[in-house]
Amino acid sequence: MSPLDISLADLIARLDEELPDAGELARISEARLRAQTLSDLGDQLIDHYVSKAKQTGASWTEIGDAIGVSKQAAQQRHAPTAFERYTNLNRHSIVLSQEAARTHKHDSIGTEHLLLGLLGEPNGLAYELLLAKTGSEQRIRDAIQEALPPAGKKAPRGHIPFHPESKEAIGQARRASSDLGHDWVGTEHTLLGLIRVAESPAAQILRGLGFTSEELHETVKTEITRRRAADDTR
Repeated sequence: MSPLDISLADLIARLDEELPDAGELARISEARLRAQTLSDLGDQLIDHYVSKAKQTGASWTEIGDAIGVSKQAAQQRHAPTAFERYTNLNRHSIVLSQEAARTHKHDSIGTEHLLLGLLGEPNGLAYELLLAKTGSEQRIRDAIQEALPPAGKKAPRGHIPFHPESKEAIGQARRASSDLGHDWVGTEHTLLGLIRVAESPAAQILRGLGFTSEELHETVKTEITRRRAADDTR
């Protein structure tokens, strides 16, 4: 019995429901994409608890034993990364950005894919800010679609690297978090990171939708302050 409240039958039923007119070969391609996403989420799940274990003083030997690998393998696979302070919602948006690149058959994750990832996480603050400004998710998706490169001939397999501009945006997201005095990197910080890479496709899309870096920074600052004050009164 699986410890998760999900089964193979659930996954099959959902894919069939969402792609009622697709042929079997198209469903194979979609199933592979979803399998990769599940694998990525599984890795992030393990990373989350590895981080928790390290905070409580667990050694790499103990962590390796828990995972079923050597100390060295555990260190290499789960050492701190650029996403160490990322919230779960923001980590999920990164997974979705990789899925977007794979779906469009692109061989790197661009800033436009990162923006699509933020749109795929409706519980994130970035999603709220995007819709509050534009009034329409579809308007944003249309703008991203216009900026996307042509689809490739074949979906890449395995790991998809970040485009240099995306790497810069990820670094800017961490800086935005530090600038605001936050100890986490949320979807709102990724949004700030994207618009800070001024010549990137995502920044151009955001400016076209009416965003500016300075205004967005102040909006994030104000909204986080408001939420903290609301939490303090509960």
